[in-house]
Amino acid sequence: MMKQLRLSGSGGQGVITAAIIFAEAAMNEGKQVVQSQSYGPEARGGASKAEIVISDEKIYHPKIVSPDIVLSLTQKAADKYYKGLDQNNGLLVVDEDLVPNIPDFPNVVKVPVTRIAAEKVGKMLFTNIVALGVLVKLSQLISLESAKKAVEKRVPPHTIEQNMKALQLGYDAV
Repeated sequence: MMKQLRLSGSGGQGVITAAIIFAEAAMNEGKQVVQSQSYGPEARGGASKAEIVISDEKIYHPKIVSPDIVLSLTQKAADKYYKGLDQNNGLLVVDEDLVPNIPDFPNVVKVPVTRIAAEKVGKMLFTNIVALGVLVKLSQLISLESAKKAVEKRVPPHTIEQNMKALQLGYDAV
């Protein structure tokens, strides 16, 4: 089993942090994991993507060839990064509020990720953790419990409760 995930958005949305947390959770479950990232020169607002390759066996090629799941938190990210998804088995996950023009792809899941973070957790800052919860549920590659442990280790101590709420809300949103 090898799965490839691409998380994309704009700088400041936390897609890289979400990918790191996902990868750590997978690693803690004994899976082989490679995580990489790239972003524009802007600190906030520029293009941002992170990729994760997860396998039960050694990973010989650390880059994504054809993603199984693409998460896009902005229109620009959706337009740019959904390409390469398998037309039959690939899954495109979009923030339904920030990606109004959904790419023509057969398997799309729309979730109001940013709205959930803002309205139910209290800050858009938690968008990435809501998105992480969505990915945990849809991918079924790691357990929610492993994700919780990885989040707890990665976020500032005073935000753990809000991050746990964000993770659960994302998980329950799909």
